[in-house]
Amino acid sequence: MTSSGGPDRASGGPATNAPAIPELGAGIQLTDVGRAFGPTVAVQGVTLTVPMHGHLAIIGPSGCGKSTLLNLISGLDDPDEGSIEVLGATSPADRLRRCAWMPQRDLLLPWRDVLGNAALALENQGMRRKAARTQVAGLVERFGLGSFERKLPHQLSGGMRQRVSFLRTLVAGKEVLLLDEPFGALDSITRADLQQWLRSALATEPRTTVLVTHDVEEALLLGSQVIVMSARPGRIAAHYDTDFPAGASRRELLRLPEFTELRDELLARLEEAS
Repeated sequence: MTSSGGPDRASGGPATNAPAIPELGAGIQLTDVGRAFGPTVAVQGVTLTVPMHGHLAIIGPSGCGKSTLLNLISGLDDPDEGSIEVLGATSPADRLRRCAWMPQRDLLLPWRDVLGNAALALENQGMRRKAARTQVAGLVERFGLGSFERKLPHQLSGGMRQRVSFLRTLVAGKEVLLLDEPFGALDSITRADLQQWLRSALATEPRTTVLVTHDVEEALLLGSQVIVMSARPGRIAAHYDTDFPAGASRRELLRLPEFTELRDELLARLEEAS
């Protein structure tokens, strides 16, 4: 793994309707991005690159602009300063067409079963309901939802609801996944299980991914890059490239001395950034 101390040091599917993707290597690029809301500067001078199918994890103190960065990348907002490219797209509308967002809450529709909720993204793209359900039905087993296709959200555990939410996000056909504290509301045991599951799912269905989390271990488990944001105005205080064994389980990774060492360094960085 390599580390840099921020701007003053060198930085070390199943879907069918995805937009055209440029050559491999062109993922997400932020250059000197800044955004203010009235007198409050949320983020300032943020420059980062996520290569195609790379996984960026963002950690930092509350209010440091993590969610603001997701809004900017997705095209739901536009920077006051600097530039943003997502698969070569620069306009908010074009960035939005390339991004799918998975929030902390699963936001499943209570009257729709697992297939109906997972198929919603395809229906929103104009696919007929029956065809959308048929397409999604071929994926539920892979996502650990076999035999639960007809269950309603209230009949599922929290972890299974999040799997449905992720499946719905993935079948939208977008190359870029924005994950905003996706497991933040879950208990520690379920969260650990889903971290391992999501790591495997992203290996099977590669996507360019940006994850916001308050959990340092989660950032290291799911990110090929980890950045630490400073307190507001949010800047990149530190940047790490991770290089852990791809096939290792969550438990095996947690036991690695280099994992423990980097986790402790990130925790120290967070204390400095707060």
